[in-house]
Amino acid sequence: MTRAEKIDETAAAGYRPLLFSIAYGMTGSVGDAEDIVQDAMLGLVKARRSGTVVANVKAYLTTAVTRLGINHLGSARVRRETYVGAWLPEPLVTPAGEKGPAEHAELADSLSMAFLVLLEALSPVERAVFMLREVFGYGYPEVAGLVGRSEANCRQIFARARRQIQTGAEQNTGTPDRQAEAAALADRFFAAAAGGDIDGLMSMLAPDVVLIGDGGGKAQALATPPAGRLAVARLFAGLFRRFVRIGISLRPALVNGRPGAVFHDAADRIVAVMALDIADGRIRAARSVVNPDKLQHLGQVSDLGLRQKPDHMVRPAQPSTADETVP
Repeated sequence: MTRAEKIDETAAAGYRPLLFSIAYGMTGSVGDAEDIVQDAMLGLVKARRSGTVVANVKAYLTTAVTRLGINHLGSARVRRETYVGAWLPEPLVTPAGEKGPAEHAELADSLSMAFLVLLEALSPVERAVFMLREVFGYGYPEVAGLVGRSEANCRQIFARARRQIQTGAEQNTGTPDRQAEAAALADRFFAAAAGGDIDGLMSMLAPDVVLIGDGGGKAQALATPPAGRLAVARLFAGLFRRFVRIGISLRPALVNGRPGAVFHDAADRIVAVMALDIADGRIRAARSVVNPDKLQHLGQVSDLGLRQKPDHMVRPAQPSTADETVP
């Protein structure tokens, strides 16, 4: 390796968190984001070895990641259209006390599950332009160079994308709680669920709270998300009764920058990952990923929630049978 290559390699390593955040924001997949970043890094090495002068390593890698992300989304769109049930991104999990990319203030909202779901309504280029401009603060000339469009076209694309995002986000009008306050509320919520305290659960839920589960047709998940304080409180109480019976435990964690938990079975295998959206002192949504394909990057996955017939979803649970479905 030449001295110039060593310098590039050192500089590139420093940009890895930024590159991963862009790739993950584009794809909603941890594994795909890591692959895209790695491909961009390899592209830099090949360019250098072929004699290409790379004056700006950051710009080179950011452009490569952006365009690889656009290409990936184009090929992934058909798979998304045939996805079984609700789609959620692969969870970014940060154990309590540690720092991850979604914990930084400037990225906390942009990597949340709710935000990434909204981005699914955008085309690949719209998503890239919106992410680069709105989340990462690139100017229009830079965005134009990254996506290979004119500056005027990027302005139009951004305006159109922002209108779509604002329309989809109209129901999320609450003010997010500070991280410490939200984490304390999440702890109280999970404790109330473990104790079967329906009234306590309801006191922490917003009137229009909803529970969304992503099983991908491969794990148990609700076909129709339960909504409303009473339905969600009863469901959580039932779930935690079942957890006690079959030895499932939870570990608090930040999930995509939001308070949440990772659920483990008695053999310490991962069952599910849940994130809570908290605003104005109330839980507005709980989003749970149980699709085993989306949990593999976190460790060994349990088979407790796997469906025997993965071609259809579980029917909506009634209060009396709410403890039969993994979140």
